Amino acid sequence: MAEALAPSGVGSLGGGHPLLLPWLLVALACGLDRLVGDPCWSPHPVEVMGWAIDRLQGPAEAWAGDRPWALRLAGGLITATLVGASGLAGWGLERLALHGWSSSAGGAIRWLGPGLLVVALASALAGRSLEQAVMAVLEALEPGTGRPPTGRAAAAPDLPQARRRLAWIVGRDTEGLDATGIQRALVETASENGVDGLFAPLFWMLVGAGIWSAGGWGLPGPLALAWGFKAASTLDSMLGYRRGRLTWLGSAGARLDDLLVWLPSRLTALTLPLAAARPWRGPALLRAACRDGRPDPSPNAGVSQAAYAHLVGVQLGGANHYGGALRVKPVLAVGQRTPDREAVERVLTLNRRLQLLWLLGPGLLLGAGTFITKALS
Repeated sequence: MAEALAPSGVGSLGGGHPLLLPWLLVALACGLDRLVGDPCWSPHPVEVMGWAIDRLQGPAEAWAGDRPWALRLAGGLITATLVGASGLAGWGLERLALHGWSSSAGGAIRWLGPGLLVVALASALAGRSLEQAVMAVLEALEPGTGRPPTGRAAAAPDLPQARRRLAWIVGRDTEGLDATGIQRALVETASENGVDGLFAPLFWMLVGAGIWSAGGWGLPGPLALAWGFKAASTLDSMLGYRRGRLTWLGSAGARLDDLLVWLPSRLTALTLPLAAARPWRGPALLRAACRDGRPDPSPNAGVSQAAYAHLVGVQLGGANHYGGALRVKPVLAVGQRTPDREAVERVLTLNRRLQLLWLLGPGLLLGAGTFITKALS
């Protein structure tokens, strides 16, 4: 039955098990992301999305002026256009990849489409790039702490360099932050962006893979959903600010991003203890994360950070400055220790382990489904 639902020829991949093909594509994309990350020399789909937002924002504001209803309408049209175009582009690439695999072409040509699909899927993940950015800040903050040269004193912390590198990955003002403030910012961004940049797109990829595995090969799959999500996320990062015209222009993109991250953020909190070999803590951690994160203006950022704060045992939140303005965020995991290098590395380790577990779970279910289907056929 599964073979009949798959495109012609697709079932021959992986020993004739079409149920596993979508999962295998996602797994290969995760491996590629961990291997190479986002090379600086390679164009990135998010850059194209950002370019499109820049081109649409100016005319939209010129037409809407300072009218809130017009700005909301323009923002909704920008959101629908960008998310729709990104999803359709992903869907088109999926069609080409599956058609190429199903064709009679042989050799490298037949593998070109699936290969491009894996590369495109990997572009929606930010596991390695986030880890590299965080570790670059730590290296400036504590040079040579990994393997200091024998008989040579460790280099002094380069706080200015650490602040400059931190400014690339956080929205807060970094000038004047001491080592403790930098380490707190790293734990917070590694946890929040671990969800936004890794687990949320991976979640939507797995949903798309599930649609294909259920027989919906003609429907939008993992890349269409992942690129649609990345478009919403890019809109939120560029326009989702509560100041000036963006208060209304960016509201549609921000709300869509909140909606698309809502379930992945809570699923991350529920499953995070699995990565720490404490699966029984899942429900309690989810309740604590939702309780501590509820006062945060974002319906997801506070939950994501609180989950890691409780599991790692560090206190997060408090006062930050954005554009010179003080903003006090809710304190998470009150009474725990101050974040340090060990806490930062612990968060990164949990991200790697949980990503593997998220892949293994569906893979085992699909493998069992394949076995049962063949046994009954």
